[in-house]
Amino acid sequence: MLNIRKERTKTPKTKPDYDNLGFGRYFTDHMFLMNYNEGKGWHDARIVPYAPFELDPSCMVFHYAQEMFEGLKAYMTSDGKIQLFRPDKNIERMHNTNERLCIPQIPNEDVLQAIEETVLFDRDWIPTKVGTSLYIRPFIIATDPQLGVHPSHSYIFCIILSPVAAYYAEGINPVKIFIERDYVRAVKGGTGFAKVGGNYASSLKGQEKAAKLGYSQVLWLDGIYRKYIDEVGAMNVFFVIGDEVVTPSLSEGSILPGVTRASCIELLKSKGYKVSERKISVDELYEAYDKGELKEAFGTGTAAVISPIGSLDDENKKALINNGEIGPISRMLYDTLTGIQWGNLPDPFGWTRVIG
Repeated sequence: MLNIRKERTKTPKTKPDYDNLGFGRYFTDHMFLMNYNEGKGWHDARIVPYAPFELDPSCMVFHYAQEMFEGLKAYMTSDGKIQLFRPDKNIERMHNTNERLCIPQIPNEDVLQAIEETVLFDRDWIPTKVGTSLYIRPFIIATDPQLGVHPSHSYIFCIILSPVAAYYAEGINPVKIFIERDYVRAVKGGTGFAKVGGNYASSLKGQEKAAKLGYSQVLWLDGIYRKYIDEVGAMNVFFVIGDEVVTPSLSEGSILPGVTRASCIELLKSKGYKVSERKISVDELYEAYDKGELKEAFGTGTAAVISPIGSLDDENKKALINNGEIGPISRMLYDTLTGIQWGNLPDPFGWTRVIG
């Protein structure tokens, strides 16, 4: 168990307008920090006032991108309880990312303790309006002040918190998606399955291109054949084809194993839906569309939960899905997941963890 030193800020921030939060624009009064030094291990766990870091310009994170991050949320229920949603899955993914990036592991129970105590320390920042939550961003950065390509010998583990509303301005309304055929996000053997900044940096060019064309997100294809679907933007993706719900398989290692993705699969199977995790090509999608069998499409992720897809476009052909409206499966998943997360529905899966 961590011995966490705590220091309360002497200059509390003014709370933001909770009717206009946006996503990731405001941060709470405090943050969690812990240091790692080779030979000493992880040490000096503390919750301190939110403030800038002082880092040497030669720090390895700036030059070789040895860093990782996670994202989860805390929710305030109608009866005043604070709960997390499947934090064990985020910590499991954090462990796998650290392994891939040669970052020293932190015991699972220590990560969970750090998250919980940081959230509780700033509990008065948790918004209570419908659709809002407290976003939790744990991350680790390499801090060796030297220019050499090797795993760092020192690191900082930090947790910051941000009260948020919907990730997309459209909210639960369907978004327009552009199929990217020129750029790729990840390949087999790379870091697609890991939660690292480099994956997102490599996606910016495609996202910028899509935005200029009037689209909300990019549908990424595999990095080898440019035909099989990987992810949509910062989310996993599902398609309802006939009576089958299909999502790309994780077997190639180029797709992030999303917590919301896993929850959707479990939820759908519990309700009797046929769910397949397999390769799916753009050609198969358009063939299903032409036959009238492509019923729904939606993205899944912690930030947006469920983001229905109203249209797909690859410059040569456009598919208007479900008349550009949210479908029944997308709606059911959104209502059920958010109902469990905010404590308005029973949790038969044991996904939530009450912390205060």
